[in-house]
Amino acid sequence: MSRPEVVRTPPAIARTRELVAPALRSAVDAIPDENMRRVASYQLGWCDAAGNAVEGGGGKMIRPTLAVLSAEAVGANSAGGVPGGVALELVHNFSLLHDDIMDGDTERRHRATGWVAFGEGQAILGGSAMLTAAVQVLGRDTASASRTVPYLLDAVQQLISGQSADLTLERQEHVELDEVLRMEVGKTAALLSCSASIGAVAAGAAASEVKALAEYGHSVGVAFQLVDDVLGVIGDPSVTGKSASSDLRVGKSSAVIVAAMRAGTPESGRLVALLQGGPPKSEDEVALVTSLIIDAGGVRWALAEADRLLDQGRHERDLVLRLRRAALQQRHQPSGLRRPG
Repeated sequence: MSRPEVVRTPPAIARTRELVAPALRSAVDAIPDENMRRVASYQLGWCDAAGNAVEGGGGKMIRPTLAVLSAEAVGANSAGGVPGGVALELVHNFSLLHDDIMDGDTERRHRATGWVAFGEGQAILGGSAMLTAAVQVLGRDTASASRTVPYLLDAVQQLISGQSADLTLERQEHVELDEVLRMEVGKTAALLSCSASIGAVAAGAAASEVKALAEYGHSVGVAFQLVDDVLGVIGDPSVTGKSASSDLRVGKSSAVIVAAMRAGTPESGRLVALLQGGPPKSEDEVALVTSLIIDAGGVRWALAEADRLLDQGRHERDLVLRLRRAALQQRHQPSGLRRPG
């Protein structure tokens, strides 16, 4: 029997975790209500529903890592990206608490979702407390708050619009792929775009650098969501920590499902006919719909598009490095040799 593969934490994430984790705990500790602190701590994986500390948890820390790296990318100190990293992790988990209620998901990260553990009302309030704490974290950094707070709130508004569009599409009889992709830009890419650039915003970086970093985060964010859509159809719950075929069971119009429905193949036609009556109900129906999505090319398209977007993101990341290199060269040129303007 082969040994299970050990997944090692990437060095950038491990380093960010050490920087951000203490500040994140301080932000949660500052939430005045005990019940809200418990909901937030549970959502972040620090305790069980009774408030007892647990080992591990803490999420993947992707957004804080991007925030810290974005500060470093424009020549700022790593610490300059910490407030943004804390704020983005709080906003991300606020959105998950509310998202799980709206989707009816009962499992996340291999345990009960927040609304199952505490009830819908407390989970909604806990998410709102985390959003408020995120704004407060940025507001305390007086040197950059006037730049970072509006920047974060713009991303939150896009996230809310994306989630609203997601709910609308679930009730819509006919959905096109471009509608789903626009929704996913708001729901996921907006927050990752903000994460990948907020450290640079805090540092007062040039608009061209912030724009390139934001576009990098946008590309990575859409790719991230497409992969998540694939996992929502064929993901292994023992790995993902979510219910198997979760998107199919709740009738979600994810990009993978819609791409398969609009592919114009015989399998697409069968898929459309099956889903017209609502989400699959039996395990046999789930298995059949999953097979049709794969055969119609939905999974293949999503993974290929994710790869394309990641390549695009690498180009945008490289642009930031070129801009920073040019800025440094300009700074170190003798004054008489500097280009005008």
